[in-house]
Amino acid sequence: MDLPLANRHETVLKAPDSTVQSLLDEAATGQNQAAVLAQAVRHDPSSVAVWFALVATTTDPVTRYAYARVGYHRGLDALRAAGWGGTGLVRWSRTENRPFLRCLAALRDAAAGIGETAEVDRITAFLRDLDPDWDDAFLAE
Repeated sequence: MDLPLANRHETVLKAPDSTVQSLLDEAATGQNQAAVLAQAVRHDPSSVAVWFALVATTTDPVTRYAYARVGYHRGLDALRAAGWGGTGLVRWSRTENRPFLRCLAALRDAAAGIGETAEVDRITAFLRDLDPDWDDAFLAE
């Protein structure tokens, strides 16, 4: 049974800590990106933002799938820790949620790249369930 939107709890994830954010900013410059992201993973292996940054470092669909899958699972852990009970809203409008939603979209796209059609459909539905206003155009932001 679907709950009306007004009755659905909204969950907001924590932003990356200052050390992770600093490492992500450093990695974004492109200098020593792999080493900097490896350092970020060692600092906080649960950071969804770090796993999404790793997704963005490769075009190989299998590697993207693996990074995105880790980010997705780390994101589910973070959602549960923030009070999400398996249902409820996780909106794009909250910047703290974007790394998780980006990982989820990247997982969907990588699943398509490896021919995992059923997973593509499940993830597409999950994105819309988490944010009924979901639009893939958000990913260009």
